[in-house]
Amino acid sequence: MVTKSELTDREILDAKVRSLPPLSERAVAELLIKVRLNGRGPALDELVEHQLAAILELAEARRGKGVEVGDLTQEGTIAGVVAVMEYAGQDGPASGLDRFVSRLVATHMDDTIELAVIERAGDEAFVRDTEIYEAAEVRIRHELGRNPTVLELGAELGWPEERVAIVGDMLNEARARYDSEIVEYLDDVDEE
Repeated sequence: MVTKSELTDREILDAKVRSLPPLSERAVAELLIKVRLNGRGPALDELVEHQLAAILELAEARRGKGVEVGDLTQEGTIAGVVAVMEYAGQDGPASGLDRFVSRLVATHMDDTIELAVIERAGDEAFVRDTEIYEAAEVRIRHELGRNPTVLELGAELGWPEERVAIVGDMLNEARARYDSEIVEYLDDVDEE
């Protein structure tokens, strides 16, 4: 089976792919039977390793789409394990394994990329919201001479109270974490 450290080093992966002797259709059929009967084990590992060239190619084809090729290769290998097990469970013919695995792995990689895009957009929206929140909070505090209430911030921002409360709580949690890290750093500096 491919180890995690191998998945992060493309040269090692390429060498591994080159070192694998091709499997005949009969050998693939026998390995699929073993996977169907035993599940995880050497037969599954061998079949997944023989899918590695296709997995690398699929990951490379998605370079620059927002997820590192190494991460896509890891995700693809996991999806490859699932695909081989599923295909063996369906008693599919050896001749269809490569196409089945490639289709499932490609779909999984595309889903991984889509999820990363959504997460980045959410992170960017949160940063934007906290910047807007913080600016309004400072402005109102300056005008009122005290900390504004959730209702006052909501009115200023045009946000529902729930959104103001959530963003405020998250911002305050981030501030507290940052403050505690600064205190730890200063304590370390004082000890030196």
